Amino acid sequence: MYDVIILGSGPAGLTAALYTARANKKTIVLGGDRLGGQMAGIATLENYPGWAGSGFELAQFMQKQCETFGATVKFISAKNITGDAENGYRVLCDNDEEFVGKTVIIATGASPRKLEIEGAREFMGRGVSYCATCDGFFYSGKNVVVMGGGNSALNDALYLADLAKNVKIVYRKSAFTRAEAVLRERVEARDNIECLFNTDLAKIAAKPDSEDGELIITTTDGAEIVADGLFVAIGHEANTDYLTEDVKRDALGRIAPDALPAGMYVAGDVHSELKMQIATAVGTGCSAAMDAILYLNKN
Repeated sequence: MYDVIILGSGPAGLTAALYTARANKKTIVLGGDRLGGQMAGIATLENYPGWAGSGFELAQFMQKQCETFGATVKFISAKNITGDAENGYRVLCDNDEEFVGKTVIIATGASPRKLEIEGAREFMGRGVSYCATCDGFFYSGKNVVVMGGGNSALNDALYLADLAKNVKIVYRKSAFTRAEAVLRERVEARDNIECLFNTDLAKIAAKPDSEDGELIITTTDGAEIVADGLFVAIGHEANTDYLTEDVKRDALGRIAPDALPAGMYVAGDVHSELKMQIATAVGTGCSAAMDAILYLNKN
């Protein structure tokens, strides 16, 4: 039996693992399908104090740090959780392994919200992408569209502008009111970024007779945009589908700390009403770990 089972290998989960392992609590991290969560897709971190590399490099550093104190990290995902604090929480994983822990820290983060229009699912992986840093390389010298108007969308557009010939940002509102000023200024300064405000998308289809696999992206007002790829950045939803219905969640699937039973804690982007930043994820990872340590020491 583990003292602490941590679900998620993003900044919240790895921070929690560092604290619990350093407190000599037997700790395992069930890290999902990739190290670092959303943080791993950030090419250059500018707003996390003390770090100037990529998000994936920071995730690697955090993993080594918690492993130094004895934490185990396995890249599998939770399928369901049963049991209770008195008899131990049982976490069944997608590979049918089962782990039992005295406490559980839920830090499974969030995933990009999928675009639900005609053609979006059909062309996913064939022109439609939700990760600019993962797939941007394939669009070097080509024309791409970014959908969204927050920090993620503008960061994606700036990253793609260094690779693509032309980047069009489509946003349903009249201005980038949710994005940081520094990102808005950088977007405005780029000659190969064009912003299409008051624009929403209705349909994605293959361009007839296109040898390069170009797409025709139709807007809600009937205009057509020809592009090689569409990168979607329209928000996130918490990864909490593996939890039972009795765990109360908000409209985005996030959990309020007081909704969990004794011995269970929440950290990172899956935490309700939390600003989705690496710094806040680290803070809640620390807090959840300290609460778990206190609970273990009392019991």
